[in-house]
Amino acid sequence: MGSRAQAAPRYRDPVPAFGTAAPEAIEDALMRLAAENERHLSALPEEAGCFREPRIVEFMFLLADKWRLDQAARYQAVELLERFMTKQVEQMAKSSRKHCEQGGGSSWSSLEEQIYNTFVLRLVSCIQLASKLSLHYNRVNSDVALKFLQSLKFSYTKQELLESELAVLKALHFQVNVSTPLAYVELLLEVLGYNGCFLPTKPLHQMCIELLDFSYLSRDAIYDTLLKTTIENSAPSKLQVAKFLTVKEDFMLLAVGIISTSMFILNPGHWKQVQSLVKVLALCGLLKCSRKHV
Repeated sequence: MGSRAQAAPRYRDPVPAFGTAAPEAIEDALMRLAAENERHLSALPEEAGCFREPRIVEFMFLLADKWRLDQAARYQAVELLERFMTKQVEQMAKSSRKHCEQGGGSSWSSLEEQIYNTFVLRLVSCIQLASKLSLHYNRVNSDVALKFLQSLKFSYTKQELLESELAVLKALHFQVNVSTPLAYVELLLEVLGYNGCFLPTKPLHQMCIELLDFSYLSRDAIYDTLLKTTIENSAPSKLQVAKFLTVKEDFMLLAVGIISTSMFILNPGHWKQVQSLVKVLALCGLLKCSRKHV
């Protein structure tokens, strides 16, 4: 079948042109992302980040590459699955507690089995939705998704696939176009470009992408090391781990870290440009210090 997801993409990850936007537009976008990040951090569930487990992320990245999706779609798919599964776990926990209160005993084992049995289907649905949010790249249609699921010995129908997409949309109240860490990285690169960053855009942007991939695939090791270094203790308490969750989920902080590391790798002499950016963000209240959260 001549599916669009199997055809060669018309566009090959064009590098954004940084430093060309109007300063008013940059400021508005920065304030919007900062507010979105703050709302996210102020309402974090305990389960936040659990479904960004490296094996899940690697599987999704490989599948997105197989279907020739762009970088933005890859991260969007991971974040959609994370948000959906977190909400599903929350809802199922409430349902289980209610069942217990009514004298029916715990039903968590059956709910857990339900999550397990539909996980791959939901994962594929999140990739499909992310592909539809990416305007210039291939969309993963039902035929392509079904063919993949069948290769894994699943026997879903096209109707069940559509119902799975709808289940994700409903659970997220149709709010699926939420900013990913890549959006924060690219906006801060725009700020650097406007302020006369001397490094060439293409290698800096590419290095940021590679490090962002690495941060997703090594998330636990990176943040575990950061926590222990911050508190100067190799055995953090449960309270310290819980409070550190806001650091792990802070996309603005992650973006600054990705850009800083990229600049240092490519040209340590230009690293002061990022230090200046960090100071400005901190003064504006757009960046939180990790030590305050532990």
